[in-house]
Amino acid sequence: MQRPLLATLSALALSACAAGPNYVAPIAPVKATGGFIGAAEPAIATTAAVEDRWWKLYNDPVLDGLVADALAANTDLRIAVARLEKAQASLREVRNDRLPQTSIDAGATYGRAPAIQRLPGMDKENWQVDGGLSVSYEVDLSGRVRRSIEAARGDVGAAGAEADAVRVAIVAATTGAYVDAAAAAERLAVAERVVALLDQSARLTDKRFEAGRAQKLDVVRITTLRDQRAALVPAIVADRQAALFRLATLTGRTPQELPATASARTAPPRLDQPIPIGDGAALLARRPDIRAAERRLAAATARIGVATAELYPQISLGGSVGSTGRGLGDLFGAGPLRWLLGPLISWNFPNQSAARARIAGAEADSRGALAEFDGKVLTALEETETAISAYARELDRRTSLQAARDGAATAVRITRARQREGQIDTLTVLDAERTFADTETDLALSDARIAQAQVGLFRALGGGWQTKVVGDLAMATYPALSQ
Repeated sequence: MQRPLLATLSALALSACAAGPNYVAPIAPVKATGGFIGAAEPAIATTAAVEDRWWKLYNDPVLDGLVADALAANTDLRIAVARLEKAQASLREVRNDRLPQTSIDAGATYGRAPAIQRLPGMDKENWQVDGGLSVSYEVDLSGRVRRSIEAARGDVGAAGAEADAVRVAIVAATTGAYVDAAAAAERLAVAERVVALLDQSARLTDKRFEAGRAQKLDVVRITTLRDQRAALVPAIVADRQAALFRLATLTGRTPQELPATASARTAPPRLDQPIPIGDGAALLARRPDIRAAERRLAAATARIGVATAELYPQISLGGSVGSTGRGLGDLFGAGPLRWLLGPLISWNFPNQSAARARIAGAEADSRGALAEFDGKVLTALEETETAISAYARELDRRTSLQAARDGAATAVRITRARQREGQIDTLTVLDAERTFADTETDLALSDARIAQAQVGLFRALGGGWQTKVVGDLAMATYPALSQ
């Protein structure tokens, strides 16, 4: 039995390698690291590197301040940072296993010893004081401690990347809420302008009715259309208030504390330049969810080594020194001194079925983590391409809506002029008014969708998480994902 044990220990000592597989970063498919399909439209996107602080492209100081407030005070981000700090604390705890472990023990008891155990002259009852120092050090021949540290580092990286993902979501949500509030203000202005125009038409129609040049039905129709458009105003006001309330929550405020500047904008911010989107390789290195999946895979791979190390003997070197006496004077003076020194070997052999079951479980976790990573890569590419396409098509849609709106405005002017000349009836004017109101509303909605599509594209690109320090919150950064 001794020879196999010595052979195993010698092999481990000479190789000085940790048990289990060494981690190799996953390689994304070649096509995933190429350019985006949407980049073929230079008027829409450019392959220039994504801006880290993409929201500054809007050149809006109010938005800049709101994003900074959200990153400094958002509750979701505070939770993510707390989880990161917990993972970092766990890493420090695991690292401590590389150092000698020490403990100090002391105790005092008072009691009576049987007569047969008492030396001549000893009291029947007395105090007994005991104290000692123990030191132990695990000889990490199997690499259990090293693999545990690797796993903890992977957990820290995953927690940090998840905090980065929360930051991306917060920046996008804050910008989105700001855009929604401004877009609602624009829609509200359009709705009120349409109502005012219909009011004017209703007054003219009423005068024509009083002059006998129009029917009562004409008055009812234009008034009904005016009331329908007026009914949209309260809903738009509610949408705007909801966006402002959401903006207050994201920035760590109550609705009453939101500064007035946050609601001053009356049109959504827009970019009149192609959006920098980079390429697939940069996307995979930048997206926090991909980075988190890669770090979880690294941790899962290291835990295979932790489980594999249980197949080998665990060796610790230890020693202790102590003393026992009838009082403190005996303990630190001439009391009897004891000491121990020697190795301790622990090995679950031959019953290793439980250890092998844990290895199988760790390997399954690793395969699942790899599948998660592959899925994140595909999802990132899908989201980015979808966002680029949605943005491009909405720009096309707005171009058509602008032309339709201009045509409808011209039609309204012509029909009103011809109505004054008595050449057409009120029904034709009403139809032109309705068409103009619809195109005005659709154009305002398209502006809102374009702004939201821009935010969605930037969120899909994963930009904005590289900032090292935001306010009082220290954020970890991590090296780019190896390809």
